[in-house]
Amino acid sequence: MADVPSPLADFIVSEIRRARGASGMTQEAFGRAAGFSASHVSAVESGTRALTIDFIRGADRAFSNDGLFGRLVVKLGAPSWFLAWLDAERGARQLRLFEPLLIPGLLQTENYARVVMRLNDLMSATEVDQQVSARMSRHKILTGDTPPQVVAVLDESTLRRAGDEHAGIMAEQVAHLITVAELPHVHVHVIPAGAGLHIGLSGPFALARAGDGTWVGHLENQLGGIVVDNEDGLHTLQTRWENVRNEALPRRQSNELMKEVHSDHGPH
Repeated sequence: MADVPSPLADFIVSEIRRARGASGMTQEAFGRAAGFSASHVSAVESGTRALTIDFIRGADRAFSNDGLFGRLVVKLGAPSWFLAWLDAERGARQLRLFEPLLIPGLLQTENYARVVMRLNDLMSATEVDQQVSARMSRHKILTGDTPPQVVAVLDESTLRRAGDEHAGIMAEQVAHLITVAELPHVHVHVIPAGAGLHIGLSGPFALARAGDGTWVGHLENQLGGIVVDNEDGLHTLQTRWENVRNEALPRRQSNELMKEVHSDHGPH
């Protein structure tokens, strides 16, 4: 019964607790379905007893969710740096996303995400499938009962970067952006190519605002990512956000530009 290491264990336990509450199950009822005593369940949820793979498998049985928590351990076990951001993203009331090179993961189609994942030739086909599935599961926050306000700023080049081989996939992706941008809580703004050089070309970043007003930032790089929660770092990212947002077109003009780009990619 191997223990699941932190911070992954903390994340999985919080998700199990959340699922148990949403289903209306007491610790005793959950324990019976999972094969553990109520006291064992209480100890795991309070952090006084280690989370094990057996407990996770029991949770999957109790919720009849086709091994969801087990798959989460496999998919999220390595990049521990990402768990803090994933937690911030899931609980955010506001999300600010900036991407100068690729479509943000939260707005990607499955086909586009798969192409992006395959660019990493160190990933196996199985790992690609796992990562794509995990990325698609994040999209649920956009259509939940209380979705966050999402404001995404993209460089126009992210919409046009495809090549003949992936023109159809890019057309599908841009069409998806146009559709998602019709949601009242999702705003997609495009920095036109004519804007030239701007501070956002230094790299992508994201910001999440929790219900209590606290902000968390996220930066990605070639080796992984960094979660930013210190005052100076957040101040810098918020300043950068204002800069890139000011470079972008208003919502209506951005939508018109996306439709133009979609037409340029041709039929799909």
